[in-house]
Amino acid sequence: MPLRPLHGTFYRAVAPEHHASALSGSRAAGRYSRPEQATLYLSATTRGVAAAMAAHGGMSRKIVVPFVVTADQIADLRDSDVWAALRADPRCASASWRDALDNGDTPPSWEIRDRLEASGARGLIDPSRTQPSLWHLVLFRWNEPGEATVSYANT
Repeated sequence: MPLRPLHGTFYRAVAPEHHASALSGSRAAGRYSRPEQATLYLSATTRGVAAAMAAHGGMSRKIVVPFVVTADQIADLRDSDVWAALRADPRCASASWRDALDNGDTPPSWEIRDRLEASGARGLIDPSRTQPSLWHLVLFRWNEPGEATVSYANT
């Protein structure tokens, strides 16, 4: 499984009252997370945040918080070699996870996360479904020994 390191500034939209806890990640079900499975969803650019938030009701009452991330063992879902190693179709990641849940099924993207974690991945790069030039970072664990480090950027 090809895995890569990365370092940079990434962004997350949160309600202003959640600014202090923005680093705790999401605890609701998401494309790559089961309910109560802590996952940190970030975007590589502020444009990426806006694109991601369009699927979640837009940016109303949200602020964009920058973070500095240093991580390794990240699977890049834009890389066909990752999909070959997973023996999976990239459409699994873009299928509607909500529709799968509504039908009583496990979303294929949750199974992709499971397979990535079993292969040693600590997160993934997810291409934007609405704007292919944009991408997001999904961390499975952070700020624990041996995991990605994430901190609020100095602004």
